[in-house]
Amino acid sequence: MAADTQDMGPGRRHRVIWSVLAAAVTAVLCAGYVVGDLFDTVPGPLTMKAIDAPAYERPRVSLASGRIVGNVARGVPIDAAAVRGLVDRFGATQGLGQDYSVAIVGDDGDEVAGHDETVSREPASTLKTLTALAAASKLDMGSTFPTRVYLNQATGQQPTLTLVGGGDMLLGAGASDPAHVNGRAGLATLADRAARGLRARGITSIRLDYDDTLFGTVRSPASIARNNTGNLFFTPISSMAIDGGRQWRGPGPANPDVFEQYPELSAHTAADVVAAFTSLLGQRGIDVRGGASAGTAPDGISPLATVHSATLGEVMSFMLRHSDNTLAEEFGRLLAIHERRENTPTGAVSAVTATLRAMNVDLRGLTMADCTGLSPGSQATASVLARVQAHNLQVGPGTAAATGLSIPGEVGTAFDRLADPSAAGLLRVKTGSLDSVTAMTGNVSRKRGGTLAFAVIVNNAQDPQSARDGIDEFVAALAGL
Repeated sequence: MAADTQDMGPGRRHRVIWSVLAAAVTAVLCAGYVVGDLFDTVPGPLTMKAIDAPAYERPRVSLASGRIVGNVARGVPIDAAAVRGLVDRFGATQGLGQDYSVAIVGDDGDEVAGHDETVSREPASTLKTLTALAAASKLDMGSTFPTRVYLNQATGQQPTLTLVGGGDMLLGAGASDPAHVNGRAGLATLADRAARGLRARGITSIRLDYDDTLFGTVRSPASIARNNTGNLFFTPISSMAIDGGRQWRGPGPANPDVFEQYPELSAHTAADVVAAFTSLLGQRGIDVRGGASAGTAPDGISPLATVHSATLGEVMSFMLRHSDNTLAEEFGRLLAIHERRENTPTGAVSAVTATLRAMNVDLRGLTMADCTGLSPGSQATASVLARVQAHNLQVGPGTAAATGLSIPGEVGTAFDRLADPSAAGLLRVKTGSLDSVTAMTGNVSRKRGGTLAFAVIVNNAQDPQSARDGIDEFVAALAGL
């Protein structure tokens, strides 16, 4: 305590005096600046002038709140004779041929009418509805695909980044895009975050590894290449891809979620991601030494940077509306992994069929050569397809399989297939097309109340365009029942 009570020396007294004077001068200057700011003699946010406040016109009408969509009226009777009449009229379509099946199912799951509904035929992409319902019933559709970068700074070694794909095959090459599904997670954003983390650690030179092991070694169904002419319709599934592997010649579509053309697909999508990420790191001052190598991140470390895809539900909608074969196969594989089945195309088919059987879907007559309907050899009945759609009319697990269906006249592969404008917005469908197949399945909101599910499969039509038009007219007419 003695040291605290003894007199100050001359030097210390001078320092105190100067500190007090400096504080006083600073206070005066600050006060002066505030006054100047108030009277607009110096720049600043303060002012004494009146501010013009925006004026808003008084509303003329007050709208009460209400529900946008009411509850579906269930159990509304369907005129069976009218349905049979529509089926007969469809059967008379010129050029339809004899290889066609029709099934109409009420929202109670009971069949109303049909034609050869239990005969197995090639379903093309309508088979995706089975994969969608099974996957959406088991997977967390609100989760996302993460794409991560890990940093390994082992003593005495070059710092190593490991790029780990989490299944996002709709990565963007630029910044993350919150407004779209395709490109929601951007490699440029991932590179920004990784470079920032590296510079914070004083690192400007790294080695790059990548981990593309999520889907094992068998990435394609055995015979899918036979219907994949020009590599336009399927690319082997991967833990990461940019825009699904689409290789646009020139600028891509203005809206990455909406396009009608199908360019050639890359056969090495993970390598494309690695090359793009390497270039993006270089643009941010991070030197990648040597070529990238396959590797895995060390256990027990947290990622240096991460970007997340759209939700699985949003990705499923994208898959259904574009009839994306690669994403359909990926959803089957994700289900196989979730159900601890073999991480192969065969395991994916097994997981889909087992899940549907557990949901009491009668699968008699079904053969799945893949999860997409693209491979030769798949067979399904109209009854199976319609009963899958009947599940989409129920509240419960699997709703993502219904929300992503195409809406004729509005969105998806059925955009140009609305035969009757009065049915606009009442149809939710999945189309299926191959050289010898035209098919459609979905569900209908009836104008008189209630709902129904349907499926139409036509094989070997004498006039494919006429058969397609006949399907469109038949489905639109269902809304009037």
